[in-house]
Amino acid sequence: MLVQFSVRNYKIFKEEAKLTMFASNYDKTTLEEDNVFEIPKFGLRLLKSAVVYGANASGKTKLVDAANFMRALIRDSSKESQKGEPIDTEPFRLSTATENGPSMFEVIFIHEDEMFRYGFEATNQEIESEWLYHRPNTKEVEIFYREGQDFNVHKDFRKGKTLVKEKWVRPNALMLSVAAQHNDELAGKVFDWLKKFRQLSGLSEDGYMGFSMARAQDENMKKQMLSLLKEADIGIEEIEVPNLDATNLPTGLPDVLKELLAKKLKDGATIFDDMKTFHSKYDTDGKYAGLEEFKMNNQESSGTRKFFALSGPLSKAIDDGEILIVDELDSKLHPNLVCKLVALFNSAETNPKNAQLIFNTHNSNLLSSELFRRDQIWFTEKDRYGAATLYSLASFKTDEVRKTDNFEDNYLSGRYGGIPVLGNFSEVFHP
Repeated sequence: MLVQFSVRNYKIFKEEAKLTMFASNYDKTTLEEDNVFEIPKFGLRLLKSAVVYGANASGKTKLVDAANFMRALIRDSSKESQKGEPIDTEPFRLSTATENGPSMFEVIFIHEDEMFRYGFEATNQEIESEWLYHRPNTKEVEIFYREGQDFNVHKDFRKGKTLVKEKWVRPNALMLSVAAQHNDELAGKVFDWLKKFRQLSGLSEDGYMGFSMARAQDENMKKQMLSLLKEADIGIEEIEVPNLDATNLPTGLPDVLKELLAKKLKDGATIFDDMKTFHSKYDTDGKYAGLEEFKMNNQESSGTRKFFALSGPLSKAIDDGEILIVDELDSKLHPNLVCKLVALFNSAETNPKNAQLIFNTHNSNLLSSELFRRDQIWFTEKDRYGAATLYSLASFKTDEVRKTDNFEDNYLSGRYGGIPVLGNFSEVFHP
């Protein structure tokens, strides 16, 4: 589970931005049973969801980008293909003080009943610093700290000592990644947690449609996902995910693409054909007359395609207690449907493994849905110098924000910030 994510000097974030999942103490009587879970070992109360609001270009998507960049660099930096390659980070470019400085990322999380704190600073050329702290019980232990190519390694981190001695950690590679590549147990635990820390784009489902299609091939998972589709009032009664093989490749494909697909199939890859959906058909008397077949890509709405694509990652997150960060969750989806999806996470009954959902949105209706506590509502705001800040509704004084307030009206009226300052559009066409 995620405790805190921090980023500094990356894209729009000049100063450090911290998204914390700590539940505030003053809100202990609000949605405590469903929206909060406790970690008694560490004395923590954590939130099951968080929503981020803000004007266009205020940093909402860049926060998701930051989490995705951190995860990708950890996963890939040790690969031989990255040798000599620049690190694809992007510092805040609207200030001479930061444009050539390192970007910083840090994550605090709990995995297998142990707490970890890991982070690094990186420029396009090298890893400037990196650190890993481990808290198996009450005391936090420094596993390693790195400045450039100087390493301070804990005596029990034997793999780390070998990596330093043999100079196996390149300037543009993370020590954590290299240690995991060499089967270090502690680094492996961090990687295992990273597999549960997923980022999705709500604007394009192409990146996870295949995941949902693969998940639907398991009968139990298919049943769960089909139930979600039915509850969403989309009208789909049945789904089918056909596999391609060498005998049923789509007609009309270029020969080069056919050869590529055939080679992949021969090498053991699984390639899906367009998914089939089935809707109920009725006769002239309104009586059920069977099922009619449709194609997902060509004959279903964009909202239906997105909802099905989301059903795989959402159901897996809840089943396995994962963390899901979604950019523009509400895109293409009805506000009532988004409320239902969020409610799945904010529930002791449907989310017993304490999966966490973090998403950004422009859907202000959620603020009046009674789904969120104050500490679950976040805002991004860009200052006159182009730099974004991230802050929670819980950071306001208690006399400024009361539990009985209409959060939606107050937000739209500008009391919390995080809205655009709009000019006179009519002057554009009638100067």
